[in-house]
Amino acid sequence: MIKNKNAIVTGGTRGIGREIARTLAQNGANIAINYRNYSEEIEKLVEELKSFGVKVLAVKCDVSKEEEVSNFVKEVKNNFERIDILVNNAGITKDGLIIRMSEKDFNDVIDINLKGTFNTTKAVSAVMVKQRYGKIINISSVVGVTGNAGQCNYAASKAGVIGFSKSVARELAARNINVNVIAPGYINTDMTSVLPEKVKEEVLKTIPMKKIGDPKEVANLALFLSSNLSDYITGQVINVDGGMVML
Repeated sequence: MIKNKNAIVTGGTRGIGREIARTLAQNGANIAINYRNYSEEIEKLVEELKSFGVKVLAVKCDVSKEEEVSNFVKEVKNNFERIDILVNNAGITKDGLIIRMSEKDFNDVIDINLKGTFNTTKAVSAVMVKQRYGKIINISSVVGVTGNAGQCNYAASKAGVIGFSKSVARELAARNINVNVIAPGYINTDMTSVLPEKVKEEVLKTIPMKKIGDPKEVANLALFLSSNLSDYITGQVINVDGGMVML
């Protein structure tokens, strides 16, 4: 489906992003990931991805910085020649009630989650337009659809990703570029693993399937949206949430 395609996965060093990078590599895609601080863990991930017989590139890049993103995309293009798939997964949380939230905490989340998606999409779409081909997958959240107390910055950023993606999907459709959104619900990652058991029990009550999702379930959808099986799908928001949010 995606053998020999070239993919960028931002925030691909942990959690959902890591599983997406792994799944795309397992299916034959060359992978470029970004990092903010190099570590032994990233080195291990690069070697793991290479073990699937694909090319792997890891580049220092803060997605909230336009110049760093531009340099990152240029380096990927120079190494891979084409960029077929972009997964905008990089994201952070800085939760707090609005009456206590600092301007910095609000801005930091918007800068990474929303502006970062803009920066990478802008740089990569310029490449994809010339190719007249591309798959862009932006990772939002069900919180961007429903809102959540204590997460006004995160919800705003993820709702912004949805509106941004629908607009870009309309702009790029005629160039054979698909733009879609994945909105995960409660997924078993580092962020959710630290929740107290009582909180997890309350969360499970809101999920019809009565279980917390696995990153692989998000990655499998990313694989589908990266492939030619999704060629007639664009501008869509697909929840991976066990039925928690039904519109």
